[in-house]
This record gives sequence, C-alpha cells and structure tokens, in this order.
Amino acid sequence: MTDHQAITDYLAKAAESLAGAESELANRRFNNCANRCYYASFHAALAALEAANIPIRSPNGHIRHEHFQAQFAGQLINRRQRYSTDLRRTLSENMILRHTADYETYTISEIQAHRALRRCREFVDDGLPIYVVPVRTPGREAAERRRQQQARAIPD
Repeated sequence: MTDHQAITDYLAKAAESLAGAESELANRRFNNCANRCYYASFHAALAALEAANIPIRSPNGHIRHEHFQAQFAGQLINRRQRYSTDLRRTLSENMILRHTADYETYTISEIQAHRALRRCREFVDDGLPIYVVPVRTPGREAAERRRQQQARAIPD
C-alpha cells in the first residue's frame, strides 16, 4: 500500500535539498552544492518508488543507495517506462560527485557544481512527475508552465 505521508515527506526533503543546492552554488560552496544535489535527487527518487509501491528498504530496514538506484532505473525507467531514459544516470553521476565532494581531498569545480545542479533540477522538477501526491515548488511550477506552452505550440 502506498504511504502518502512518506511520499509527501520525501518530496519536501527533495525540495529543501534542491533549494539548499541552489543557495550553496550562489554562495560558491561547490562541495556542499554537490552534496545537496545528490540528496535532492535521492529523495525525489524515493518518493517515486514509494508512489509505485516498489520496496525501498532492505529486510533490516535500511536504504542502500546502490539498491534503490538500481530499483529506480530498472523498475521505473526500463520496465515500467514511467520516466525518461535521460534520467537513468542522474543518481549515479550525482552520487559519484557527492563522494568526491565529501571524501576526497580535491574540491568540486564551479562547472561541476553547475552541471550537478542542472541534472538535479531536470530530475526533481522536470523529470519526475509524481503521480500520487504532487508538491508545488517554484521549479515544478515553471516546468509545468513549460510543458503547457510546448503542448500549445504543437500544431494539431
């Protein structure tokens, strides 16, 4: 059974992390931006998996990042085709960048941070229409306006 509260909570965390990533980039804290980009995508993907009734926790109750990424790509992109194949690598690319930011001695560049944020916005705002409990964020509203404008621009 779908846990609507969990979906709402995950989406709120995704929106908060996305806002944090934007703030960190604006303040030139590129390592923190990379970290927040990954977690914004992570929480949005958890919401999508929960909405699709796909288990996200291991038998001992933990969420393993590699497992949930495989579930998201395998089940929601490849098998059910609910999301664009363009989103397939976003989680893994942002996780690799987060690991670099968090655990390595060198820092994330401004260009890397911009790319991570672009991927994150595409994933959270444009890429993941959540079918069960939509959360209105400025980015999601802008993405919806773009989709409506594109739909009007296509001749019948």
